[in-house]
Amino acid sequence: MAAVAAAAGPVFWRRLLGLLPGRPGLAALLGRLSDRLGRNQDRRRRRSPWLLLAPLLSPAVPQVTSPPCCLCPEGVHRFQWIRNLVPEFGVSSSHVRVLSSPAEFFELMKGQIKVAKRRVVMASLYLGTGPLEQELVDCLESALEKSVQAKFPSDLKVSILLDFTRGSRGRKNSRTMLLPLLQRFPEQVRVSLFHTPNLRGLLRLLIPERLNETIGLQHIKVYLFDNSVILSGANLSDSYFTNRQDRYVFLQDCAEIADFFTELVDAVGDVSLQLQGDDTVQVVDGMVHPYKGDRAAYCKAANKRVMDVINSARTRQQMLHAQTFHSDSLLTQEDTAAAGDQRPAPDTWIYPLIQMNTFEIQIDEIVTETLLTEAERGAKVYLTTGYFNLTQAYMDLVLGTRAEYQILLASPEVNGFFGAKGVAGAIPAAYVHIERQFYSEVCSLGQQERVQLQEYWRRGWTFHAKGLWLYLAGSSLPCLTLIGSPNFGYRSVHRDLEAQIAIVTENRALQQQLHQEQEQLYLRSGVVSSATFEEPSRQVKLWVKIVTPLIKNFF
Repeated sequence: MAAVAAAAGPVFWRRLLGLLPGRPGLAALLGRLSDRLGRNQDRRRRRSPWLLLAPLLSPAVPQVTSPPCCLCPEGVHRFQWIRNLVPEFGVSSSHVRVLSSPAEFFELMKGQIKVAKRRVVMASLYLGTGPLEQELVDCLESALEKSVQAKFPSDLKVSILLDFTRGSRGRKNSRTMLLPLLQRFPEQVRVSLFHTPNLRGLLRLLIPERLNETIGLQHIKVYLFDNSVILSGANLSDSYFTNRQDRYVFLQDCAEIADFFTELVDAVGDVSLQLQGDDTVQVVDGMVHPYKGDRAAYCKAANKRVMDVINSARTRQQMLHAQTFHSDSLLTQEDTAAAGDQRPAPDTWIYPLIQMNTFEIQIDEIVTETLLTEAERGAKVYLTTGYFNLTQAYMDLVLGTRAEYQILLASPEVNGFFGAKGVAGAIPAAYVHIERQFYSEVCSLGQQERVQLQEYWRRGWTFHAKGLWLYLAGSSLPCLTLIGSPNFGYRSVHRDLEAQIAIVTENRALQQQLHQEQEQLYLRSGVVSSATFEEPSRQVKLWVKIVTPLIKNFF
C-alpha cells in the first residue's frame, strides 16, 4: 500500500518514504496508532503538520497478484486490487437498478416476496411493529402458504437475521411480530438474533434496555429474493418505507451474488441465537454462547465461519475469471451462445465489503481508507452519512489528501433522534458539535474550497443515506460507489457488523443512474458556512459539549 501511495503522491512523499525502513509495516502501524489516539481524546485543536502524512498512514493492502492482460476488462484495473480481499462478481449493468424512494423500496420488497420460489433472506437491525411491517410479514406468510399448498409445492425457505437487543426491545417487538410465522412454518422459517459478545456479565445486567444497543449491533441490511438482492442502509420499519431517505440498489438475477449473501447471512445466523416458537432462544449445536461462553473462543469461531464464506466465494470467482478470460481454449462469443450462456458480457463489477471488527474482520475499513488515500488531485468524492461522526483515520484522510470532497450530512431537524425524549434528544446537538469542530479544522487548514459540508433538509422527512460516489479527475460521472450499512463512524468500524458493496462500472447508463441519485440527494441540501453555526437551532449546550467527547464512540 505504501508503494501505491508513493507512486501516486508528489516527489516529496516518494523521497520521504524512501527514508522510512520497513515502509509497509510502518505505514500500517502509524495509521492504526493515529486512529487509536483519536478514540481517546477529542481533537478540537488545530491539526499538526503531521496531518499531511495522512495519505501514507493507511494499512497495507495486498497488491494485484497478476499483471493486467489484454483479455481482462481494461477499465477496472484501477480497482482490481479489491479482488485480493473479497470475491469479484462481474455482471451486466442491465441487472443493476438504483432505487430512489422509500415507497419504491417497500413496494419492490413486497413484489419480490410474492414471486419468490426458493428463498427469502432478510438481514436488518430490526423489524418494526406497525401496520406496514405487518403487511410485509403477511406477504411472507402468503408466500409460504402458497409454497405449501401449490400443486407442485416449492421448497421456499425464509431466513431472517436481526439484532437481539434491538429486536427484543419492548413488549411488542420484532420477535413477537415473527413468532406466528415461526410457529406455523417451523421447517421453513429461521429467525436468528445476533448478540454482541461485548455485552456480557455485569454490564449486561446493569445497562438499561434503551442503551444496551450502544455496545454493538447486527447492522447489515440485505434483502434477498431467489437470485435478486437489494443492498441498502434501510431497516424494516415504517419510516424507512415512507419518509426516511436512504439509498437502495437492486441487483436483479445475479445468482452468484445472491448465493454469497445467503451464505454470509447463514454464517452470521449460525453464530447468533435462534428464536424458538415459544419466544425463547437457543444456541446452534456446537457453537459457543455469545455472552455466556468464552469470548475469545466465540470470536475465533465467528471469524472462521464468516471468513470461510468470503474466502470460498473469492476462490470460486477467481476460478470463474480464469476460465472466462485465461483459459487456453477460449470460447468465441458464438461458441458461448451456442452452449446456451446468453448472459451479456460484464461491464460492472460488484465487491462485497464486510466489517466485523469484533471478529477481527476489517475488509471494509481497509478498502475505504485505500480509496480515500488513492483519490487523486482533481477527483471528486461525494460522501454521505446520516450520522456525521467520522473515525479519526477517515477525517485525517479527508483533510490530508488531494481530492475534492462534498460531504452530505443530516441537518438537526432531519436527524433520526430529533425530538426524542430524554438524553437521546440531545444527540442531534452532539452531531452539530462534531460537525462544527470538523468545519473549524477545515477552515484552520484553509481547505474550504476543497472540502465542503452540506446539510440535507426536507420538511417532514428524516435522513439516513450513507455511502460515497467517486468521480475520477476530468470525469462528470462516477465510476464507483459504495452502498450499504456503514456510516463511516467509530461504531461502523469498531462495534457493529456491517456490509456494503463497491460497484465499479464502465457503463455510461449506470453511471448516469448513480450520478442522478447523487444529484437528487444533494439538491435538497444547503452549503455549511460559519453563519450556519450562528443560527439559534445550532446553539449547543455546555453539558453536551463536555459529554460528546466521552460518548461519541457509542452513537
